[in-house]
Amino acid sequence: MAKEDRGFASMDRAKQREIASKGGKAAHQKGTAHEWTSEEAREAGSKGGMASHRRKQQAREGGSSGEEGRGDDA
Repeated sequence: MAKEDRGFASMDRAKQREIASKGGKAAHQKGTAHEWTSEEAREAGSKGGMASHRRKQQAREGGSSGEEGRGDDA
């Protein structure tokens, strides 16, 4: 059985969103949800934009820095 055929990833997008929404609402009610400050949001958005630009640039150049697929910008 392939990973794609089981668990959360195998559900349709609407069902995933429904479940994730319930988790977010529960975290807010419990008081454990993360509340982004405008500075944190700005920094996160900037990092995402830089990572996206880096991937596009590497694709154009046809090379790789060995960090492809890591999922972080360390």
